Amino acid sequence: MSFYLAIIGTKDNAVYELEFGTYRQGGDGKPKFSADMKQLCPFIVHSSLDIVEEMQWNTSVMHLKVIDKFYNYLISSYITAGNIKFLLLHETRADDVIRQFFTDLYDLYVKTLMSPFYSVDQPITSAVFDQRVRMLAKKYL
Repeated sequence: MSFYLAIIGTKDNAVYELEFGTYRQGGDGKPKFSADMKQLCPFIVHSSLDIVEEMQWNTSVMHLKVIDKFYNYLISSYITAGNIKFLLLHETRADDVIRQFFTDLYDLYVKTLMSPFYSVDQPITSAVFDQRVRMLAKKYL
């Protein structure tokens, strides 16, 4: 199984992107997207932003669960209090596990946001942040 994670800023810009594979069922953590799918992942995720923005005003929860489908891929979403969107492209439905992943990712993002060297909507280039996101993926996905 492969995953594509995107953190989208308030101006609909990509703040952080990561492709990774599953560590479950003997997985090695490497994404197994086809060459065409690797190029489509950002477009699929960004096309679901309209759905996220429609849904965010109709609910008070932060985790919107599965919001869209593309072929055999599902897109799950989480909206922060600061209107930052976490979007995950994945193949199987696992709402509770993805919710826990998003909750821990939100904690990690808030810690990054509290840094005086980071401002909202700025791309996250920290190797520590990347390593911790990969650790969360290994833990949950």
